Amino acid sequence: MFSSPLLQSLRRLWALDKFAYSLRVFVALSGVMLACWLQGRPELVIPLFLGVIASALAETDDHWLGRLQALLVTLACFSIASLAVELLFPYPLLFVAGLALSTFAMTLLGALGERYAAIASATLILSIYTMIGVDQRGGTPTDFWREPVLLVIGALWYGLLSVLWNALFANQPVQQSLAKLFLELGEYLKIKSSLLEPLRQLDVEAQRLALARQNGRVVVALNQAKETILARLSHGRPSPKISRYLKLYFIAQDVHERASSSHYPYNQLAEAFFHSDVLFRCQRLLNQQGKACKALAKAIQLRQPFDYNDSELALADLNASLEYLREQGNPAWRGLLRSLGALAANLTTLDRKLSGASNPDTLDDEQDSTLLDRSPHSLKEALERIRLQVSPTSLLFRHALRLSLALAAGYGVLHLIHPTQGYWIMLTTVFVCQPNYGATRIRLVQRILGTLIGLVAGWALIDLFPNPLIQSLLAVIAGVAFFASRSTRYTLATAAITLLVLFCFNQVGDGYGLILPRLFDTLLGALIAGAAVLLVLPDWHGRSLHRLVGGTLACNSRYLREIMQQYANGKRDDLVYRTARRNAHNADATLSTTLSNMLLEPGHFRKDAEIGFRFLVLSHTLLSYLSALGAHRDRLPPAPSDALIGEAAERLTASLDDIAARLTEQRPVAIYSDEEDALAKRLEELPEDEDDAHRLVQTQLALICRQLTPLRTLAAHLLKKESGAEQAETA
Repeated sequence: MFSSPLLQSLRRLWALDKFAYSLRVFVALSGVMLACWLQGRPELVIPLFLGVIASALAETDDHWLGRLQALLVTLACFSIASLAVELLFPYPLLFVAGLALSTFAMTLLGALGERYAAIASATLILSIYTMIGVDQRGGTPTDFWREPVLLVIGALWYGLLSVLWNALFANQPVQQSLAKLFLELGEYLKIKSSLLEPLRQLDVEAQRLALARQNGRVVVALNQAKETILARLSHGRPSPKISRYLKLYFIAQDVHERASSSHYPYNQLAEAFFHSDVLFRCQRLLNQQGKACKALAKAIQLRQPFDYNDSELALADLNASLEYLREQGNPAWRGLLRSLGALAANLTTLDRKLSGASNPDTLDDEQDSTLLDRSPHSLKEALERIRLQVSPTSLLFRHALRLSLALAAGYGVLHLIHPTQGYWIMLTTVFVCQPNYGATRIRLVQRILGTLIGLVAGWALIDLFPNPLIQSLLAVIAGVAFFASRSTRYTLATAAITLLVLFCFNQVGDGYGLILPRLFDTLLGALIAGAAVLLVLPDWHGRSLHRLVGGTLACNSRYLREIMQQYANGKRDDLVYRTARRNAHNADATLSTTLSNMLLEPGHFRKDAEIGFRFLVLSHTLLSYLSALGAHRDRLPPAPSDALIGEAAERLTASLDDIAARLTEQRPVAIYSDEEDALAKRLEELPEDEDDAHRLVQTQLALICRQLTPLRTLAAHLLKKESGAEQAETA
């Protein structure tokens, strides 16, 4: 019997995101190494290992049946690519033409989704592995089938392990993605609580920026959780466990909408209630809810009960503080207290949502639990998606063209200078060349540094452990380390894969002789990738910032339109509403990611980064006011202010659409609008007899309206700077 602490440690290890992936790789590599040792055929280790690696790189999360289908497609692609390399290898001109065209076509397959992108990328990598194998035997045509068969056997071995694992532990990826989601939500609530710090000189803009960046992480986690659950829903009727996880996902969506809500400018609240504890109590409650989200994440990850300790005392203290302030009868606080009341109501509902996560099975089913499946559902749809990417304005098209030319250049260079192990140049180019300059710059440095570390460590370890069996064990460990760290610590992953290569080659030859060629080929391949990103249709984010900001505002406009439909017809969490909400948050997250990438670009191309980050703060503030409207949405009872609310909603959506269109088309934007200013004043004039629901809607619409002038100002400034930059470049 295991002791309780040991059992807990094992459960924590099992719940780690990369543990299952690493364990599969360990079993696959160990099995290959053991089979080769038992057969006395160490020369088979390299192609079989490379087949395992390529198959693992092609793996994406799916139901076991979907994974089996993907495996069959992967093996077919691997076989065709490997045989094509063998047949065309003796004919350099045909080979380079086929290489460029196939690279371009496979990269464009990324338009169909993550699964197809992974298979295409792994197929390209396996084709280079085949080149390395052919080059090792001197390019002779004898036994041309040997390398493809061994590579495919290695890929099949790992693929079968993956299918079996997915069949036995189908729900583990769902648990991990939901745990990651609630962990990110907990961090978001923690940052959001800092905005309620009752300080007069609080740097709200810096906090908003941090919140916008964290919102991007939450959105990524939401999208990942959705895709993971969707993969299980698309293969028959969902199991009770998947239904439970789906309810937890919808709870996370509601928590996110409520957590991202803002009911009033926080600096004005801090100024007005500086001598009260009301903001402190709001902050404390929000911080407790953030801790609850992290506790829920841990409970999901470890498959333990989640016992949410309701914040009844904190809620009671908050309501008591609000009641005390109302009793003061200060007329200057009237509007602010209404906003604080709405904030307290929102926190109360958020608390109730987290309480429901203790036993989601008891919750009512969603009115519409459909999840949007963005993958193509027919060959015609798939071809149409690819056709839409065949344009110089498409980022995917540019990357495909860039990568094709980079590989062709690498092939030309290795034939020109005939370096030892020259095909490592092309492999480095594939791994380093990323869709944008910033990512390529980071990957280039990490690849070179990781290779240096791996070569030095390999030289030392080969000298310290000359026994082939120990080196075989180290090769397996290095392979596991590569897959465990490749998505988070690429420098370490590169060092690990370099070690694996050295140990494997040392089994059949001289590992020391590979050190200098590996270093030289890595430097040359990285240089080619860097030159391609700089010279071949470079994607400088500053040039498209106006379109990105315009798209963000357009998504916010659609979100507002859907919210107001709910106020007119009643609350319904249907797919249309959830899609509009998710698109708005996705656009906000994309803007944040793009601006972070801009900071890695050369100085001349990131001159608009400051304006972009100011846009991000305004955009996220606008989204938070929209989220508050969405959090409280319900059918409004008839009232005299309905006409004003309807007029305001139409005007605001029209204004946002107009600014978005002008940014996208680079047409001048008016800095100020008298109509919008007058509308904001009308919305702020709340009659005394107005009910709370109408007051909240009018207040939030007024806050949205007040955001339009700073948005217009920044839009005009951005267009002016971009126009000036284009004229300077033309001159």
